[in-house]
Amino acid sequence: MGMIWTVVDKFKQISRVSTAIFLLTPVFLIASARADVVKPALIEISADVTGVVRIEVRASIEALLTGINGRYKNTKQSPNGAQYDALRVLSGVQLREKFKPFESSFLGEIFLKADGVRVPLQISSVTIPAPGYTKVPRPSIIILEGPLSRATQKLQFYYPARFGQSAVRVRQVDEKAAKWYWSQWQWIRTDEPSQMFSLSELFTKRPVLEVIWSYIKLGYVHILPKGLDHILFILGLFLFSPNLRPLLWQVTMFTLAHTLTLGLSMAGLFSLPSRIVEPLIAASIAYVGFENIRSKSLGNARLALVFAFGLLHGLGFASVLADFGMERDAFVTSLISFNMGVEFGQLTILAICFALTGFWFGQKSWYRNFVTIPASLLITLIALYWMVERLELI
Repeated sequence: MGMIWTVVDKFKQISRVSTAIFLLTPVFLIASARADVVKPALIEISADVTGVVRIEVRASIEALLTGINGRYKNTKQSPNGAQYDALRVLSGVQLREKFKPFESSFLGEIFLKADGVRVPLQISSVTIPAPGYTKVPRPSIIILEGPLSRATQKLQFYYPARFGQSAVRVRQVDEKAAKWYWSQWQWIRTDEPSQMFSLSELFTKRPVLEVIWSYIKLGYVHILPKGLDHILFILGLFLFSPNLRPLLWQVTMFTLAHTLTLGLSMAGLFSLPSRIVEPLIAASIAYVGFENIRSKSLGNARLALVFAFGLLHGLGFASVLADFGMERDAFVTSLISFNMGVEFGQLTILAICFALTGFWFGQKSWYRNFVTIPASLLITLIALYWMVERLELI
């Protein structure tokens, strides 16, 4: 009888290990295929009272030329991923030459309508930065200009879905009076024109609750489902100990740190280039996984490291806010709301972890050997792969 129970116990242990590997294997597969994310185009339309309209399109020309749009979560999912990789290492001058044959298609498919009438547009300039750090998408700026009657009441812009998702807003410009007014962003995720922007009245500020909610959503979505870096980091903190006290200490240190650098970066007081931040974020995840294997108790050194790593992750969060833009007249509100969204995302990850493993098995004697160590080892391997990739060694 004793032998039977021994076999049953062994079978349970094997099942637990298999379950952990099964749950983490999709994460590993996703991580291995990690590449440039596909970002929406940011479009700003300036309606000048002198009779000129100026449109600034901030987008990836590499993505435009290869047809990589909102259907793909990252560039590796596209059949043209290799072509995209070849374009992103070109100099600005070389990529500009590649874009010239595409200009007629670009102008033919987008449109701006003023009171229902299409405005003739032409490309006045294209600015393409040097390749720089090729692991981060290169944003190019395409400037379009055209005539605009001072009597225009409404504007509508169309950016085709085959070019990607987009966000558009309009600025009323009165240079003589040194005044300008921004509309709110319209996020276009389908193949439809924007809603009408009225020029006959001054744009009004969004209600505070609307601003708060939009930035909370942005912060949350950056964690779940888009922030695989941060998901693995939070998983690493959870795996160290399923007990609430050490987990809360670590999350508190992480939150304080990324809040600090996020605020400093968005205020323009401190920043680091992506070629430094991205590999270091990967290294921080790898080290947390390694520490989970090496250490069994929470010490001051661990908390100091989590705080230091949080500073790096805050700089990563700042890049998202920089792309999205901040409310000029609600900077603090936007910043706090985004951070709240990030925290809700982190708490969701922890709640899922507790529901799947911590609540049921966290206090079991085998938990460390069959959950913490294997999962931490896998996280470390994934992060080390990212670090090598982001150092552009592969």
